[in-house]
Amino acid sequence: MLSLDLAEFMFEVKDGAIKHVGPSNKTASAKLYDVEGVDVREFGDKRVKIAFEDEDGNEVEVALFPEQARAVARGIELLEDDSPVFE
Repeated sequence: MLSLDLAEFMFEVKDGAIKHVGPSNKTASAKLYDVEGVDVREFGDKRVKIAFEDEDGNEVEVALFPEQARAVARGIELLEDDSPVFE
């Protein structure tokens, strides 16, 4: 399941193109639940890309610098040691 929260965005559709109109100070968040697949690969020369996909084909990709990717890996290792989620 993919959840998108687009707070107060306004879009214009003109000649088949979608364009955001209004101020550029808006925020959005995307959440993907019930992940079925995960892929980790290099992204360019300096980043790691992690892609998550659900059974409906929705996908979220995150590009991280190496120190961020290491922080994610360490966080998961800590959870494996301390959290009942991994029991």
